[in-house]
Formats: sequence, C-alpha cells, structure tokens
Amino acid sequence: MAEPSREELLARIAELEKKAEGRKKGTLEFRVGEKGGVSVYGLGRFPVTLYYEQWVRLLDASKDLREFLEENKSRLKLKDQ
Repeated sequence: MAEPSREELLARIAELEKKAEGRKKGTLEFRVGEKGGVSVYGLGRFPVTLYYEQWVRLLDASKDLREFLEENKSRLKLKDQ
C-alpha cells in the first residue's frame, strides 16, 4: 500500500479539524461500544459506560437520584467550590 500524498494528508487534516470544530466543549456524545455498552463522553475525563438494562434502571430512578442529590448537596463537592 502506497503512502498518502502530501495533498491527501492535508485534506485528511482539514477534515479532522472540521470535525473537531463541530464538537462543542461540554456537549455529551453517545457511542455504542464493541461489547454493546452505551458510553457517554463529555461528563469527565473518562466515558461512563453502562449496558442497556443499567441505563434503563438509572433513568427509572432519576427522580430518586435528583432528590438524593438535593438532600446531600451540602456534603457534595461542587464545581463552584
């Protein structure tokens, strides 16, 4: 396989830069991994990966989670602090 030409490399770089511009900092991105888990990117340094059933259980408990977070807000580390 021949090495790409300079023009091909520059076109590829431009394509990657354009793709990176479209992704805003702080936005969440979802991907399906090789093993069938759903990963959420953009929450922190590493993605959060759970399987379908785990996401459904977490979403079903979202009301309880919000209440828990509010009740314990004084004990939690917040970005503003």
